[in-house]
Amino acid sequence: MSELPEPSPVPAPGRVTVRYWAAARAAAGVEADEVPAATLAEAVSAVGALRGPALARVLTACSYLIDSAPAGRRPPEEVELPPGAVVEALPRLFVDCNQPAYPT
Repeated sequence: MSELPEPSPVPAPGRVTVRYWAAARAAAGVEADEVPAATLAEAVSAVGALRGPALARVLTACSYLIDSAPAGRRPPEEVELPPGAVVEALPRLFVDCNQPAYPT
């Protein structure tokens, strides 16, 4: 009887750095976090869970840069992040943080 090789583990998503600016930094209480994420939606969810509802609310009204390039208006689930990416969370000026940047 021949032994079957063990299946390869599913690779974990890469880790990304999320840097906070202005109101996002105030809500997070730190300058940056490193979290596992393969998409912008996963990164935003991870840091919101890590830092709490105040940051999660501010992040809904942010624009994002991924490695210095604008993420644009694409749904966050469609914005793929390479391992090691740097995500900049930039709160928009004069925006009600209770209004999501991405319609649900």
